[in-house]
Amino acid sequence: MIPILLAFFAGLSDLISGLIPFYYRLEESSTRYIIGFAAGTMLGAVFFEMLPEIPPADSLYIGIGFFFFYLLERLTMIHSCGEYECTSEVHKIGWLPVLGMASDNIIDGVGIAVAYLINPLTGIVVALSVIIHEVPQGITTTLLLERAGQAKPKILIALFVEAILYPIGASLAVFVPEGLNTIILAIVTGDFLYIAASDLLPDAHKKFNVKVIFAVILGAVIVYTLEYFLKL
Repeated sequence: MIPILLAFFAGLSDLISGLIPFYYRLEESSTRYIIGFAAGTMLGAVFFEMLPEIPPADSLYIGIGFFFFYLLERLTMIHSCGEYECTSEVHKIGWLPVLGMASDNIIDGVGIAVAYLINPLTGIVVALSVIIHEVPQGITTTLLLERAGQAKPKILIALFVEAILYPIGASLAVFVPEGLNTIILAIVTGDFLYIAASDLLPDAHKKFNVKVIFAVILGAVIVYTLEYFLKL
């Protein structure tokens, strides 16, 4: 029940952040801090909590997860453009990257649940990282679909579908054999590494800004601090 609740909050983060562009005009400079902070929390979750839970025998699946999501991104253009720099060709296929992000949400939902089953603290840290990451992702979904000419009701449906897929993914985790838990965690670790290193960090650092660097480091430090105090 707790993993599903954590996944629910991840989906809620996606939904709420997706509503922001409807009511507030975002400047690219302000979103870079959010994106940088999200990258820091994801990398902090990887290095401080997820990797220690993966046995060496399953480390191969980290690479498999990384390259799987690399291929998925290239095929569906999940994160192929910055929030404010998409080309007209991307706009015309606005639903395709949304579908890609939706499939990613199912996997993250499974990852949250599996991580919690392995170690409750790991599950909480993974969920926290996903919740923060969903802020730029929800904003991206809305902006992509707006630029594709989609009406507000259709965008709201897309946001709701993205959100509900997290608890659905967490629910599907009950069908994962216990012996595969660390393999699933390794694949999700590869996912986190890919999103943080190839998507979020480059997007946050389009221009040099010391405050963005601070936001990245702060995200990682907060994850480490949270982990430290929860273990006391």
